[in-house]
Amino acid sequence: MSPRATFAIFCVADWAIVIVPTTWSHVTPITPSPQDDVELAEQILRRGREVTRRIQQARAQVADVTGQAEGADGMVKAISDGRGVITELSLNPRAMRLGHLALGEQVTAVLQQAQRDAERQTQEIVDGALADTADLPRRLDETFIRERLEQIARDFL
Repeated sequence: MSPRATFAIFCVADWAIVIVPTTWSHVTPITPSPQDDVELAEQILRRGREVTRRIQQARAQVADVTGQAEGADGMVKAISDGRGVITELSLNPRAMRLGHLALGEQVTAVLQQAQRDAERQTQEIVDGALADTADLPRRLDETFIRERLEQIARDFL
């Protein structure tokens, strides 16, 4: 009857699964190779470039955002850019017939609506860009390097 082996399963650095026999003394655990680490670093760089490109696209899209609003009677119209800056305010000459308080309230309400419209559009763009960052791999920091060196040292002992 051949000896039975017991195995331990490890997830190494969130990207590789290593199955290590725990009862066979003559089997050496498998450590990811330096090439595996290079491939991981290249994957992180590639994904980082993609995300950077997407963020640059989002920035350009935000620059093109225009929030628009119009009063119920059409006498006051406003346009806001993606940063909330009012770029245009149009008053129909008939708007001057309104009292100064009524006109001020209507202008304020239309300006705020235009800014909210721009904010909504901008938020959609930003949310889309941030969603692209959700699957970024774990960064290669000192903890990753330390864990890798400790694993190599354990394998040699």
